[in-house]
Amino acid sequence: MHTVKVIAAGFALLGVLLLIAPRLNTGGRHPIVFAMKLFIPLWFAVSVINLIVGITRAGYSFLQEAPVLLVVFGVPALVASLIWWRFGRNMP
Repeated sequence: MHTVKVIAAGFALLGVLLLIAPRLNTGGRHPIVFAMKLFIPLWFAVSVINLIVGITRAGYSFLQEAPVLLVVFGVPALVASLIWWRFGRNMP
């Protein structure tokens, strides 16, 4: 259940960045592409923090937490990558 909540938090962060994207000064780039470029490393950092908490506080080993990291990071990052691809290909 915790994994689902963390993935939902990733989608919430993605949604917030999509909402504020038009207000971001991107220097001529598409603001949604810029938001996705911002989201992916930020979400990776949050996912790694979740991994560290799982290891230190929940008592899981790295080998137990590594697949969870892939899912927690991968699902929202895949959606962000598809959005990036969709809006990035229309740029000159």
